Amino acid sequence: MAWIVLFVAGLCEIGWAVGLKYTDGFTRLWPTVFTGASLIVSMALLGLAVKTLPLGTAYAVWTGIGVVGTAVLGILLFKEPTTAARLLCLGLIVVGILGLRLLSPGD
Repeated sequence: MAWIVLFVAGLCEIGWAVGLKYTDGFTRLWPTVFTGASLIVSMALLGLAVKTLPLGTAYAVWTGIGVVGTAVLGILLFKEPTTAARLLCLGLIVVGILGLRLLSPGD
């Protein structure tokens, strides 16, 4: 269960990271509310996950999910560069996330 909570926390991290782009420097109300809510939920879920999972592993997986998801949405939503090197690096992060999951204790 802790891994599912951690995965959802990572998805919420993507939500607040992408939400930052839409807040326009926190001048737009609803994007700012969404971003703040996503941040709070993400942190709360991470806090629940680390009750069971090792802190270093949980934090690395949480940030990894956020990094990959945010970069992919940056490509899809904001036309950020899609180079082979960038995709390779994102792939390496995914391999790291999977490695941490497969080699770590937890439920």
